[in-house]
Amino acid sequence: MDRFGIVDDETITEGKCTDIYFDRTMSALMQDGKNPVVTAEITASSLPGEWGVFCGLNDVMTLLAGRNVSASTLPEGSIFYPGEPVIRIQGPYLEFCLLETALLGFICHASGIATAAAQIKAAAGGRQILSFGSRRQHPAISRMIERAAWIGGADAVSNTCAPEGIPVAGTIPHALIMCYGNPEEAWASFDRTAPPDVPRVYLCDTYCDEKREVLAAARAGATAVRLDTPRSRRGDMQAILEEVRWELDVHGFENVGIFLSGGLTVDDVRAYRDMVEAFGVGGAIANAPVIDFSLDIVEIEGTPVSKRGKKSGVKDIYAGPGIRVVRPAVLTAPDGTVPLLEPHIDGGASLKECDMNAARARVLASIASFSASEK
Repeated sequence: MDRFGIVDDETITEGKCTDIYFDRTMSALMQDGKNPVVTAEITASSLPGEWGVFCGLNDVMTLLAGRNVSASTLPEGSIFYPGEPVIRIQGPYLEFCLLETALLGFICHASGIATAAAQIKAAAGGRQILSFGSRRQHPAISRMIERAAWIGGADAVSNTCAPEGIPVAGTIPHALIMCYGNPEEAWASFDRTAPPDVPRVYLCDTYCDEKREVLAAARAGATAVRLDTPRSRRGDMQAILEEVRWELDVHGFENVGIFLSGGLTVDDVRAYRDMVEAFGVGGAIANAPVIDFSLDIVEIEGTPVSKRGKKSGVKDIYAGPGIRVVRPAVLTAPDGTVPLLEPHIDGGASLKECDMNAARARVLASIASFSASEK
């Protein structure tokens, strides 16, 4: 470990970052010469909402590379429901016994972030969502956070360590305005120094009433104004937004948009979307509840098995027009359906690439279909 207490890549891939009982399991099995070929499935029995977004497959692929295992999974960015297997792993148990802790950690965390981003994007009604929350997590995982937020539907992210290809966006902090002592000088400095393609979004609630500052910002050339009033001082946010929008319009600044940030929830986004052009969402994405996946052995040496409360045997998800069901893989697929789990690893060799933009496209297509079905 380095001086920031970060577990390095080699420790994770070698299975040394694991729960102690897996170490003890390995010792017992190895001493007795046992290493059965098993099939294990990863499922979540409950979700923070009706559906989840499967994310983190890129790290799973890296973790299992070179191992004597095969894996079929949902494509990254797929919508899934409680009880559906998102990953199926087959191989000698000792090949992946020590990796379970890291494997689950990868997908539990990333899927939780992607799910929250997708649920917020679905609630936004076409408005832009920006991921502003990586500062709420350890900086070592900022790249993962922004990747998962992007896959979940965020239109841009704020962290400069986001994977290449993801738009990085942000305005100015209260600190800049405080360093200049007044917003006008800070806005002018930002305008002089920011690249021309950066939108001139001016923060408008550092010292004064929002109505006064947004009009000053609009006169100073803002393309949009950002309200980031601390939750403890908001009062009636609906009324504040209505007043700001009214004053901008009545003074001839109809084209100046409103950008809202500061402790926003999915309910806030849904409530304010008719008056706001874009939302900066922090903890509701970065601190989203993890998806509580578990890994269970369902077959040993070809024989269906299960622990109490689980269903034995290999399963698949079958989907078609008007139907989506989990069934034993040994049964014939229902008419008009196809299995959703796809081979991704064969004997430790990757069969497919994890394309984050393709994953994002899956999420956005699902959000669009949900919206269409609600009309």
